[in-house]
Amino acid sequence: MFGIDSSELLVIVIIAVIVIGPKDLPRALYKVGQIVGKAQGMARHFRTGIDAMVREVELEELEKKWAAQNKRIMDEHPPETAPSLPSPEAEGPPPFVAQSAEEEAEAHPPFVAEPAPATPVPPAAAEGPPYLAGLTGSPAQKGDAAA
Repeated sequence: MFGIDSSELLVIVIIAVIVIGPKDLPRALYKVGQIVGKAQGMARHFRTGIDAMVREVELEELEKKWAAQNKRIMDEHPPETAPSLPSPEAEGPPPFVAQSAEEEAEAHPPFVAEPAPATPVPPAAAEGPPYLAGLTGSPAQKGDAAA
């Protein structure tokens, strides 16, 4: 903790009980705890600020080191000159030439869809709406039977 031995801590507690008194000791310990907590918070804030500054300095040093190393590598291995491109007349047409619409139509005839097979449609019930077509009897007849 602070380099306080257990015997020294016992002497401090006895003096605190005598000076402060047993009645006010809990309130005094609470205040001491608040002060220690604030001091720890300020120390933590200070430490994080120092750590951030150290990280920024280290990052700048690394960037300088990487720039120097990159310059050294680029000096050792200069970029090669780009090879000259062959003239288009020497080889003929480029490998990917768009085809005309007639050539495209000959290569790929248009797709013609076949008609869908006819499915039998169930006959609609003569009485009642279509959502009640599967029921036997009309709703009016069912209502009369229920009554």
